[in-house]
This record gives sequence, C-alpha cells and structure tokens, in this order.
Amino acid sequence: MAEHRPERSPNTDEQVVDLGDAAMYVVQDGAPGAPVLLLIHGLGASTAWWDPVVPRLAGAYRVICVDLLGHGRSTSPAGGYEIPAQARRIGAALDMLAVPRAAVVVGHSTGGSVATALAEQRPEAVSALALIGTGPSPDADISNSLLSRLLLDPVHGRLLWRLFTETIIRKSLSSAFTRPVVIPDAIVDGSRGMPHRALAATARASLDYIEQRALPERLIELHMPVLVIFGADDRRWRSSSADAYRVVPGVRVEVLPGVGHTPMYEDPQTTCALLMDFAAPITRAY
Repeated sequence: MAEHRPERSPNTDEQVVDLGDAAMYVVQDGAPGAPVLLLIHGLGASTAWWDPVVPRLAGAYRVICVDLLGHGRSTSPAGGYEIPAQARRIGAALDMLAVPRAAVVVGHSTGGSVATALAEQRPEAVSALALIGTGPSPDADISNSLLSRLLLDPVHGRLLWRLFTETIIRKSLSSAFTRPVVIPDAIVDGSRGMPHRALAATARASLDYIEQRALPERLIELHMPVLVIFGADDRRWRSSSADAYRVVPGVRVEVLPGVGHTPMYEDPQTTCALLMDFAAPITRAY
C-alpha cells in the first residue's frame, strides 16, 4: 500500500503566525472567499492528519488547518497547553488571518475539546461544531495502558520519550487505526519532533478539561449544530460513548462500521461526505 501524502494545490498557503509568546503553523487551502472550515488535530498529531480530506473539502470551502502549540511546526512554549489556552491561541491566529467566523470547526480527538473551548470563548466566531473520535468524558478512555502512564510521568516519561525510535512510534500510533493504513512519514515525524513537555502537558490538559465538565454538558449550553463522528472499532475511546452526545438538542451522531479512531484516514470518502452534508445548510447562510 502506497503512502498517502497528497500534493498541495496551487491555492495552498502555508505560514507561521506570530502570537507573541509563541508561533502557530497554519495551512490554508481552497478559495479565499469561501466559507471557512477550521480543522484541529488531536494529541501528538499535526496538520498532516487531515491530508486525506483537505483536497475534497477545499473544492467547496476555505479550509484552515492549524498545528496546536507544541505540535507539528508550531513552537513549544514553556506553558499554556491547557485546552482553553490552546483555543485562545487559535482564536488569536484567526484574528490575525482576518477570519471573523468559521462555518464549522472540526476537531479530532483532543482537537474536539479545543474546538468546543473555542466555541465557548467565541460563540460569535463559530457557527457549528464537528467532533471526530472525541471522547465525551474520562470514563470513555480505553487507551490508559501502563506505557502511556509511564510516558506521561514528568521524570520517567522524559527519559522514556528519548528512547522512542521511529519503529516504536509507528507501533504506538497503530492504535489510532483499525483499517489497514500505511502511516505516512509526515505523521511519524510530527510525533517524533514533539518535546516531551508538550506531549505530557497536552495529554493532562485534555483529561482535565473533560473531568471538569463532560463535553455533552458543554455542548448543550452552546446552542449550535453539532455533528459527532465515531469509528465503531475505535481503540482509544469506547465507541459506545458516542451515545452520550445524544442529550445535545439536534445533535447528529454517526458511527462508522469497521473504522477506528481516525475516520479521516481510514474512510476519508465517508468522512468528507458527512462533513459536507453537515456544513451545507450552515454555509447557505453565508
């Protein structure tokens, strides 16, 4: 199976946005005047995780992908990895890009929590949310292995992280996929390049955010359209936990059979179709 790394289109714009205390890597694609879809990756990931879906989405939307602080090509400040802090920095980047409103903010896994926090902070800047493989509460987490606990330890984890070779990282990333997928070098390189402090702090922040308040409770108060996509064979979050979102008025929940934690890589065609169908009535207002 060949590695999937789509060519950038002529409309692709890559830049690093200076936020003062940090710098955020941003990739934009599609027509500049089209409705905005903002894509936010998960823990230990990068903009590369959206590669299979960006070309099709960019045919109808202005697609903006960001690297969270401490991830990918964004800088790694000493602190500020809490979910609300990550969301505030994305909001600041959107201001600098002159993007007053996103039609849909799409978050994968931890990125779904960041998307929710952004909507909490700036409800006027977010029309709708789409959460992909995002656990609603800590009890849905099924990835809490001994290795992951050791890796997040402030002392032992830093030493362990230095020993992570490309082979070990590829093996650890395999839990993100259920269908056969060749993990691209761009994904592996993004994980290997992370400083341990960013990885550990973001992981702790992700759980802290949903421990303080479960995502369905937060979403109820936002009063905006919500799409939830889960893989039925997710090995990081219990797929049955998708039902917890059904308390959100008007929510649309889609569970994809035979798909794991990363629908945009395992089934990009269905994922794109769901996102575009969800976004269509929202963007007609633009």
